[in-house]
Amino acid sequence: GRLSGCGGAPTMGHDPHGRRHATPAWLNMITEPDPMQRGKKLVVQMVETFQAGVKPTFVEKLDAVEVAKASGMLLAPVMIYGDDVTHVLTEEGIAYLYRAKDLEERRAMVAAVAGITDIGLGVDAKRVAELRQSGKVVYPEDMGIRRTDATRSLLAAGSVADLVEWSGGLYNPPAKFRSW
Repeated sequence: GRLSGCGGAPTMGHDPHGRRHATPAWLNMITEPDPMQRGKKLVVQMVETFQAGVKPTFVEKLDAVEVAKASGMLLAPVMIYGDDVTHVLTEEGIAYLYRAKDLEERRAMVAAVAGITDIGLGVDAKRVAELRQSGKVVYPEDMGIRRTDATRSLLAAGSVADLVEWSGGLYNPPAKFRSW
């Protein structure tokens, strides 16, 4: 059978740690002042906490593991691994994962923005408060946005057409995202 979900992920199929020409975004991923410290490719995962059919987005085990077993694959078909992701953005807030000190903190940061999923309900409120205090997790209120005011009018782009225009035509969205 066919696997869906490749999208732009194949461009992540490399692991170059060196960089000749650093971009501002790459440099912003540096967490310690050190001339040998390296930046990181910015990988922002924007998701809703629940998918269609009330299926949670955040889970303990990826469906890809079962897909690999069922199809006889040697490895699970994962295009982007969690340690590549620098930010997770949900309707609950933003987790700045590149700032996590270890895997445990990274998991807590994801849980803090996972809403009422099993993962989200498993995080301690005190831990979330600490993450927010340190700026590793940010909720709308932390940015001066009242949740009741968070509407599409706050978005920089009002439509996909705006994104195409701003990119000077470089962005060519799939037909299903075009309304013109």
